[in-house]
Amino acid sequence: MTLKRRIAVNVSIAFSILYGVSAVLIYLSYSSFRRQEFMNRLEEKALTTTKLLLEVKEIDNQILKVIDRNTINKLYNEKTLIFNHNFKLIYSSIDDTSVKWNIDLLKKIKKSKRVYSRDGENDIFGIFYDYEKEDYYVLIAAEDKYGNNKLEHLLQILLVVFFAGTTLVWLMTYYFIKKLLRPLDDFQKVITTISINKLNTKLEENSSADEINLLSIAFNQLMSRIETSYIAQKEFTSNASHELRTPVSRLTLQLDNLLNQDNHSEVTFDYLKSMRNDINQISDLINSMLLLAQINSSNFTPKFKKERVDEIIFSSYEKTLKSFTDFNMNFEIISEESSLEVNGIYGLLEIVFCNLFKNAYLYSNDKKINVLIEETKSNELEIRLINSGEKLNSDEENKIFKPFLRGSNNQKIAGSGLGLRIAKRVLDIHKASLSYEYKNNSHLFTIKFPIA
Repeated sequence: MTLKRRIAVNVSIAFSILYGVSAVLIYLSYSSFRRQEFMNRLEEKALTTTKLLLEVKEIDNQILKVIDRNTINKLYNEKTLIFNHNFKLIYSSIDDTSVKWNIDLLKKIKKSKRVYSRDGENDIFGIFYDYEKEDYYVLIAAEDKYGNNKLEHLLQILLVVFFAGTTLVWLMTYYFIKKLLRPLDDFQKVITTISINKLNTKLEENSSADEINLLSIAFNQLMSRIETSYIAQKEFTSNASHELRTPVSRLTLQLDNLLNQDNHSEVTFDYLKSMRNDINQISDLINSMLLLAQINSSNFTPKFKKERVDEIIFSSYEKTLKSFTDFNMNFEIISEESSLEVNGIYGLLEIVFCNLFKNAYLYSNDKKINVLIEETKSNELEIRLINSGEKLNSDEENKIFKPFLRGSNNQKIAGSGLGLRIAKRVLDIHKASLSYEYKNNSHLFTIKFPIA
C-alpha cells in the first residue's frame, strides 16, 4: 500500500471512530429523552383518569370509558388499568390492548412508587396512588408511535451520514495527500532516470521552506558532490592510463627486439617471453580502461548509422585470428530474410565482438565458437554466441559483467577482467541487451538489437 493510501485510510478510520462514537451518543441521548418524555405523558394520563374515577363522584366507569375514548390526549394503543388496595381491578379502559400484570408487579409498584417497563412496542408505566388512606395501583400502557418513528428516522440519518462521510473523507484525504505529495512522485521519476551519464541531473527548487523542497536542495548538493568525485576519478584513470601507455609500448618493443635475437639461452628466452605476455596483459588493461573512461565521459556523444552485423562479426573474427590463429568460428543466419542492419557505431561494435571472441577462445575447451543470427517475432535481431567451457558458480554468473571479475577456475588464464564489462557498456549505449546463461554444457551469450 502506498503512503498516500495509507494516510487516507488512517484518517478515514480516525474519522469513522470519532463520528461513530458521536452518533451512538446522539442516538442513546435521544432514545432516553423520548422515553422520559413519553413516561411523563403516561403519568399525566394515568393520574387524570384515576382522579376522575375516584374524586369525581358524578363520573362512573362507563362515562369515564367514553371520556377516555374521546379525549384529545388519547395515546396510541392505550390501555389503562386501576386496582384497589385488595389488588382487585376496579377500572379497565375499553381498548383492545392487553397489559400483562400480576400481584408481584402491583407490590413492586407500591414499593417503588414508579415502575417503567417495555412489552414489545408498548411502554408500560405503573403508579402508586394514595387516596383517602387507601392504596390504588394504576397500570397504563401505550405505544409511542411518533417518538419511535422519529428515533428510527434519526438512526437512518446517522447511518447514511456515517457511510457517506467516511467515503467522502477517504476520497478528499486521498486527493489532498496526492496533491501535497506530487513533488515526491516527480522526485521518484527523476531519480529512476539518473544514470552514470546523467549525474548532472538536478531537481527543481523553490523558495519555500517545506520538507520536500529542503530534500530537493539536499539531493542536488549530494549529486553535485558525487559528480565532482566521479569526474575526478575518471580524469585520474584517463590521465594515468595515458601516462602508462607510452612506457608500456616501449617495453613491448624492446622485449620484441630482444626475443628476435638468437644469442639468448633457453631459460632467458622463456623469461623474456613470460615478460612479454605480462606486458601485453598490462597493455590490454590500459587500453580497456581508456576505452571505458572515454565511453563514460559526459562529453561522449555517439553518432549512430546503419551497419551490417555480419560484416562487423567477420571483421572482428579476422582481427581475433591475428592473435589467436587456431580460433575457429561457425557462422549461421537462421532468418535469411533479415536485413542484418542495426543502428550503431562500427568501431565500438567491433570491440564488442572481439572481446566476446577472445573470451570464447580463452575459456573454451576446443577454441571454437558458434555464431547464430535470427530475427525474432518481437522485431529484434538476436545474435547467439556459443562456446564450450566449464560452468561458473551461481555467484560468478550473477557478477559476470562486473569489472575485474575472473572465474575461480580460470585464474591462470591471462586477461584483464574488463572485456565483458566493456561489451556490456557499449551495447547499453546502442540500446541493445547482452545476457549470459550456461546451457547444454556451453556458455551462451545472447545479444538483442532493436532492428533499424
